[in-house]
Amino acid sequence: MKKAVNSQLFRELPSVDELMRLPTVVALAASHGAATVTDAARVVLARLREEIASGLLDEESLPLALVGVAAAIEGQVQRAVSYSLRPVINATGVILHTNLGRAPLAEAVFEHVRETAGRYSNLEFEVESGERGKRDVHVERLLRRVLDGVTLGSAGLGEDSAALRAGGTAEAAVARSGEAASASARVSTIVVNNNAAAVLLALNTLADGGEVVVSRGELVEIGGSFRIPDVMAKSGAVLREVGTTNRTRARDYEAAINQRTRLLLRVHRSNFEITGFIEQAPTGELVELARAHGLPLMEDLGSGALVDLQNFGIGGEPGVLDSLHAGVDVVTYSGDKLLGGPQAGLISGRADLVGQMRSNSLFRALRVDKLIYAALEATLLAYVKREHDSIPTLKMMRATKEEIGRRAEALAERVRSAKLQVEVIDGESVIGGGAAPSAVLATRLLAISCAGLSADELAARLRAADPPIVARVEEGRVLLDLRTVFVEQDDLIAGALERIAA
Repeated sequence: MKKAVNSQLFRELPSVDELMRLPTVVALAASHGAATVTDAARVVLARLREEIASGLLDEESLPLALVGVAAAIEGQVQRAVSYSLRPVINATGVILHTNLGRAPLAEAVFEHVRETAGRYSNLEFEVESGERGKRDVHVERLLRRVLDGVTLGSAGLGEDSAALRAGGTAEAAVARSGEAASASARVSTIVVNNNAAAVLLALNTLADGGEVVVSRGELVEIGGSFRIPDVMAKSGAVLREVGTTNRTRARDYEAAINQRTRLLLRVHRSNFEITGFIEQAPTGELVELARAHGLPLMEDLGSGALVDLQNFGIGGEPGVLDSLHAGVDVVTYSGDKLLGGPQAGLISGRADLVGQMRSNSLFRALRVDKLIYAALEATLLAYVKREHDSIPTLKMMRATKEEIGRRAEALAERVRSAKLQVEVIDGESVIGGGAAPSAVLATRLLAISCAGLSADELAARLRAADPPIVARVEEGRVLLDLRTVFVEQDDLIAGALERIAA
């Protein structure tokens, strides 16, 4: 009997042609195009068929659904022609939230991108000479100022390092390098589309067909299944593991060096820490070892801090300057993590080695466009001007528990009601993005519960707001951390909570 009823209900559904003749739908087709509206009508009809088949619609409810069919088509059209990528409010307290786009960009970035992307620019053009230029210069000139004072030693590479591995001495290699050694001491930088690409390009350039020595405790995997061994295999380099998971010494690296060795690699452990009975070879010892054998030392930092994180109460997170000052030859790092800029991978280090990477055909495949260069240039200019608070990531890390607490108390007073129970409690924010995995920042949290709704239901209502509000759920309450909420978004959160309570 139910099957017969369903068949009758299916016959009561209008055809697409009938829907397209409805006045509201005709108007939609005139403004958004017949093809878009026809597709929307088909989607709405398919949804009605599914609801009939599942029993959600019956003889009583179907007529009501058909009354709203034009509005349903209009809603489907609006979803089809609106952006999928849209702003959200990050109230999780995770500053570099990978799922939410990592580092938010500075206001100056928007202005510079708008100026240069909406018109022609001198991306690869020398205005003074009228000749073709290089896109690298727009970022490299600023990074040289940020990294001002860093010089890198050289034990001589290329033919010299090959001769050294064949039985020469480090002193002889240095003597043969002459002016090349002096040139290599300058720090140079190139930009590719992310840090994984930076690692791939560096490994392929410096170690294709040869061995790369790396500690077993540094064979990391981060989000998106990015694994150091896999990237190394794609680069053409051969992995040579040394040490153990928890303890690797400089002599482990030295014992692995042979005629096929091309590079010593150190990898920052992202998203995890090893504690207890551990040992990691000091950077200085690896620098000395690399120079003694005429090999480059490369470090994949990942997070890319250009400021001293001790100023934010964060310890144990190496910065780009730390590595370069220590004598690391090549450093790779991200643009959209602690640097606070757009997604990019940066390679800074000895000019001769970076020059080889610039000449690698992979570089063209991995290079970034004018939008990224403009965004990165504006971000780096803030570092040069020491306007660190203009970079949202750094400003969020600098915010104190007391500052956040005052905002939380004001918001709590505004939304607290008979239906909403709001308490301001102590809590912790985290950096995220694979940076400083054990570091926490003291904060104050809004702990909210709503009568008639579970914590998960309240969190879902907040995500359904416009713009969506993403929060944490712990111990039966929704937690909002204003550290990662822009001040002007406090009103939006208050309005969403008031509507939910109503």
